[in-house]
Amino acid sequence: MGVTRTPRGKWIEEGLRALAAGGPAAVRIEALAQALGVSKGGFYGYFRNRDALLDEMLDTWERAAAEAVIEQVESGGGDARARLDRLFTLVASYEDGPTTGVPLDLAMRDWARREEAVAERLRRVDNRRMDYLRSLFGEFCPDPDDVEVRCMLTFSVRLGSYVVAADHGDRSRAEVMDLTKNWLLR
Repeated sequence: MGVTRTPRGKWIEEGLRALAAGGPAAVRIEALAQALGVSKGGFYGYFRNRDALLDEMLDTWERAAAEAVIEQVESGGGDARARLDRLFTLVASYEDGPTTGVPLDLAMRDWARREEAVAERLRRVDNRRMDYLRSLFGEFCPDPDDVEVRCMLTFSVRLGSYVVAADHGDRSRAEVMDLTKNWLLR
């Protein structure tokens, strides 16, 4: 009977979880193996070293944070407002996802402040996201300034709503986010 190996993707996913929770210093082979309930020996069957894992984690995040989301939104069809509505709903469902959640996005931003290679990837992801938003808002907003403002607000609300601790009076955070979405789609 052969030994069951922990799949490569599980190491990457656990690495992304550790990154979101504690930054790049938290991505330690021994800690990942412990979290996965395996020995660290299996790690080296997939990765040359920790840096190789970090590179694959960045590749996975880059794909999941931009292209995979866009593909999922586009697969549902519809006009620009329908696709934006689907995007907002999809992104809200990813709040704490291992490869797409806001904590991971914030950890990537923090890491990018110290590592130029990570900063380049972050710029690429952010530019891809903004370009996609521009294409959608541009379908029903004739003013390029209006398009840019809506894109910036959409992006800022996505990240900012996670870190803002303010109450909203009689409204829940979800109600305020829904009002924001409706305002942006008008």
